[in-house]
Amino acid sequence: MPSVARYAGQILFHAGFAAAIGTFASWPMYNRMPEGSAQIKLSFNHGGRRVEDCRRLTAEELSKLPSNQRRPIDCSRERLPVTIQLLIDGAPIYEAVLKPGGIAGDGQARAYEKFIVPAGTHLIEARLRDSKRSEGFDYRSRFEAALAPGQNLAIDFKAEQGGFLFR
Repeated sequence: MPSVARYAGQILFHAGFAAAIGTFASWPMYNRMPEGSAQIKLSFNHGGRRVEDCRRLTAEELSKLPSNQRRPIDCSRERLPVTIQLLIDGAPIYEAVLKPGGIAGDGQARAYEKFIVPAGTHLIEARLRDSKRSEGFDYRSRFEAALAPGQNLAIDFKAEQGGFLFR
């Protein structure tokens, strides 16, 4: 028959183990970002325009194709890379040329970046080019953000909603 001392020893052991777990779960304190800072996250998926414009097939070209492949418009799958710039208070903090995903280069370009900035008011400008143009940008947005310490600002891109979204 087990003794009282044995039960007391088990209780003390388990209580000590629980206290150790509780201590290491809350100590040392970890801060995600430095004091007085805010975070900006740029996250988007966007497919650039096609490398070649779609073209309408002639009746002669359609007749040469098998019946299950007769589409009136022929389009290339390959997409252009997406060029993106992010500026804060006029200074560039992110510039990239993002290649399209997928084996055939027909997928979306993806970006996910985090930036730590001092809290306060900042003018944020986002620019994106997804066309064949060599200079300039197809989408531009400016946003004045008053960022509190510890705040997160998310920047997304949705072409169907007009471009960049600041949330």
